[in-house]
Amino acid sequence: MSPFDIIGYLAASLTTASFMPQAWKTFQTKDVSGISLGMYSMFTAGIALWLVYGLLIGAWPIVIANIITLVLASAILAMKLRYRSKT
Repeated sequence: MSPFDIIGYLAASLTTASFMPQAWKTFQTKDVSGISLGMYSMFTAGIALWLVYGLLIGAWPIVIANIITLVLASAILAMKLRYRSKT
């Protein structure tokens, strides 16, 4: 593994891991009141595009991190749509 790959995997691990506490809290509480639908929609679309980009260039650190983040972000986005206030 090259030093570039090591840096990529480390960066991917840290950014994905930093996302997990908020995702876990949202899964537990189902409280989505503080989540912006617009921001999360754009964030999830951006993660999907990063995944496609990683696949196109064969960058596995980008692919792996974005698969995990896309699953979590999509689940939170789905909860935002399901549990949002109807007012």
